Amino acid sequence: MNQNQLSIKNTKYGFSFKLPASWRSYYVITSQWEGIANENGSTVDEVGPIISIRDSKWTKETPRQDIPIMVFTITQWDSLKQGVFHIGAAPVDPTELGRNNYYVFALPARYNYDFLPGYVDVEKILAGKPLQTTQLK
Repeated sequence: MNQNQLSIKNTKYGFSFKLPASWRSYYVITSQWEGIANENGSTVDEVGPIISIRDSKWTKETPRQDIPIMVFTITQWDSLKQGVFHIGAAPVDPTELGRNNYYVFALPARYNYDFLPGYVDVEKILAGKPLQTTQLK
C-alpha cells in the first residue's frame, strides 16, 4: 500500500478495504439486507449485514455514493445462487467481491442507480479491487 492509500480492517468478518487518502475521514454505517423466500415471495428468509463506507464529504443536503459491502455466510450465498431467496426487486444478484473461509462479500445490484455525487470515484475505487480477505479461526 502506498502513502496515497489507507486501509480499513474489519477483524469480525475478516477483510480489509483500500481507499484513497482523500477518504481519510470516512464513516462506517451498518445496516441489514433481507432475503425474501422465492417459495412464497413475502417471507423474509435470510438477513445479514451491509457495511457501508461513507465519504466524509457526505451531507444530508448533498448525499454522496457510499461503498456498500454485503456480508453473506457461505451457506447464504450458495442459497442465493441456487434461487432459494432473492434480494430486492432487481433481477440481478449481488456481485461477489471476495470471500474467506466463513463469508462472501458482495456489492449490491444497482447500488449506484441514483448516480449520486461521487459514484464515479466509487467505481474507480472498486475497479482497483480494493477488498482483501483473511481467513478466520
